[in-house]
Amino acid sequence: MDTRLDLVFSALADPTRRDILTMLLEDDMAVTDVAEPFDMSLAAISKHLAILALAGLISQEKRGRVKWCRLEPGALKDASIWMEGFGQFEAVNLDAFERFLDSELRDQDQAGD
Repeated sequence: MDTRLDLVFSALADPTRRDILTMLLEDDMAVTDVAEPFDMSLAAISKHLAILALAGLISQEKRGRVKWCRLEPGALKDASIWMEGFGQFEAVNLDAFERFLDSELRDQDQAGD
């Protein structure tokens, strides 16, 4: 369990990876669509996606010729349960967390306008 938590927290430490998770709240996305808003190569995005997948935060599957990414919130739940053990944190309400990330995404969209 410690190794898995290390992977989750390490993956979440990077702002690009957090942005990718926020994007995947909307729906499954093709890797090329994930890469589109970022000013980096497809290879760099693929490395970020590999880290997220290794941490269990996303899954990837081939559909025809296209590789798709899907958010896997279970890894966040494990991290939330771990933090709850300190007594200072409540378990993450995934619905509230999703609403928070949605609002962050909207704020980013409005800032870009």
